[in-house]
Amino acid sequence: MRHTRPATLIGLALVALVGGFVVDAALVSSGQASIVPSIVLGLVLLVIGGIVVTMALPVRRVAKGTQKERIDPYYATRVLLLAKASSLAGSLFAGASGGVLAFMTTRGVDVAIGSVVPTIVAVVGGLGLLAAGIVAEHMCTVPPGDDEGGPGAQAA
Repeated sequence: MRHTRPATLIGLALVALVGGFVVDAALVSSGQASIVPSIVLGLVLLVIGGIVVTMALPVRRVAKGTQKERIDPYYATRVLLLAKASSLAGSLFAGASGGVLAFMTTRGVDVAIGSVVPTIVAVVGGLGLLAAGIVAEHMCTVPPGDDEGGPGAQAA
């Protein structure tokens, strides 16, 4: 399985950014309330990112050769897929929250600090999940040349 390409993550973030901006603008122009994400959203995204990296630690130990016992290949595959999904979801959350934040800050009226701070926390949470997904994905990588039976071959 190949690493998630940066172009994919940037593309998703840009599409989500435009989508968040347009949806928020459409809501406000139709007389409805603007989107204000909960501050808990950003914090939960950061916690999920921490969990993903923690789950990748045993796979990394086997891949580096510091742990001699074998790891379940299904566990390693699940962690890798979770890491990829986390980086993609983090890109989407960061982009959408960034679009909402861009709309809030470009309006001609003053925006309440109670609306801006949770949106900033959501952007930071999305970026944290994105970074955690990328780190966990790289932690699950077997070093080159270990496919023939080296210390990292047990993680494959």
